[in-house]
Amino acid sequence: MMTLRGLESFILTVFFYYASKALYRRFHLVFFSPLFIVPIALVLFLSISQTSYTSYISGGKWLTVLLQPSIVAFALPLHKHYKTLKKYFAEIGFSVLVGVVFSLLISVMLGILVNFKPQIIESLEPRSITTPIAIVVSQNIGGMPALTAVFVIITGLAGLLIGPLTIRLLHLHSPVSKGVLLGTSAHACGTFTAFGMGFLEGTIASLSMIFTGLITVVLAPLLCPLFLKLF
Repeated sequence: MMTLRGLESFILTVFFYYASKALYRRFHLVFFSPLFIVPIALVLFLSISQTSYTSYISGGKWLTVLLQPSIVAFALPLHKHYKTLKKYFAEIGFSVLVGVVFSLLISVMLGILVNFKPQIIESLEPRSITTPIAIVVSQNIGGMPALTAVFVIITGLAGLLIGPLTIRLLHLHSPVSKGVLLGTSAHACGTFTAFGMGFLEGTIASLSMIFTGLITVVLAPLLCPLFLKLF
């Protein structure tokens, strides 16, 4: 049951989100992104008001409940660019497949390089897909879902920072290339960035994010043990 403090927390979370989103649109600085501003603002609020996490989550949990249908909503713009998506469907699918395999391989190599334990490496593997799916994949391959959620957030923030820079360095001008790069590597955060570049870029990123999730669900349980044995 939502307490009064929980209701206040819910309202404040939504307020912080829209306020930071307005700042991001105004100044176009990644540090004004909701992913940066909202957690910091909430931590300060909880500390100053001496609100316990239990009280906060009684209201905040409803935002978590809405997370999964909100991810599905990314698919809604797909109909507007159906012809373009159909034209480049094979290219998008193949690019995402290569991206997923490369991401899984890099995760294992990075984990071994810094001497992570196997369970931490398994938690790192699904970092490039959206949180609800990443948690399920992490559970299936023996990882720690809570740690996976942290890696997903870090990957998203890295995508916000590095994604646009990578596009400029590689001189990518095609909306399809931009969308695939951002949607495959940085899940919802990359898709958010892609929509900032254009509706077509965002739509391609949405489709790429969906494909990345589906392919990772299938390949992660097969490739992760194989890569760990190889390295």
